[in-house]
Amino acid sequence: MRADLHTHTTYSDGSALPSMVRAAETAGLDALGLTDHCIVVDDAFGRRARYDLVETYRRRREAIDRFRDRTAVTLYDAAEVSYVAGAEAETREFLEEAGFDYTIGSVHFAGEFGYSSRTYHTTDDDERRRAAVARYYDAVVGAVESGLFDVLGHLDLPERLPELRGYSTRADYERVAEALAGSDVVPEVNAGRVHRSLGRVHPNPAMLASFRRRGVRFVLGSDSHRPEDLRRRVPTLRDLVERRDLVIEDPDAVLG
Repeated sequence: MRADLHTHTTYSDGSALPSMVRAAETAGLDALGLTDHCIVVDDAFGRRARYDLVETYRRRREAIDRFRDRTAVTLYDAAEVSYVAGAEAETREFLEEAGFDYTIGSVHFAGEFGYSSRTYHTTDDDERRRAAVARYYDAVVGAVESGLFDVLGHLDLPERLPELRGYSTRADYERVAEALAGSDVVPEVNAGRVHRSLGRVHPNPAMLASFRRRGVRFVLGSDSHRPEDLRRRVPTLRDLVERRDLVIEDPDAVLG
């Protein structure tokens, strides 16, 4: 199955659902995961972005159901859920109630640090920059070990920020790979910044050997917010899989 398991619609910060589905058809996909941002507990990312899928997921589910008869693409009613350490109980309660097909767990903030955009305050202090990155990987391992999620979203997110780029270490990737190898969580190869400042996928292709040695499988996510993003990124993901000899998990295996 050719599937993109990470896209966004107007129920968070993406484009209209019909346009994203049409783009998936054009890209030759068999399945499309609709994974709008879901902020279960208030954090800096949620307050800033004002995402409200917690309140609107039923309405979105109805829209997805209506559209299923109009396309041959399998549509997954899923969510990208921000992991907030210490809020596992509230998150679990909501996710059990919502019953998404699957969930992507992503770390956007950890403590005082933000990694999704220029929310990290620039400093020339190497120790503080390294501390911010180490805090991120602490949270990523926490997200894996929480048992809340099916997929781990955009591993090594700090690399998107010029101030933090290059501060991730091989030991960081090894920690995450070890946590994943002992869990049912499947990481994604995320193409959200391939054609922008980062110029590569998450995780760093140079570090993928850490995952392969432990038999970690991946799913593919374009992290597209616009139809044109999806059409450009899906071929990039396919090429990467062919060149890197990655083991790609069948999407049905990660469904919650």
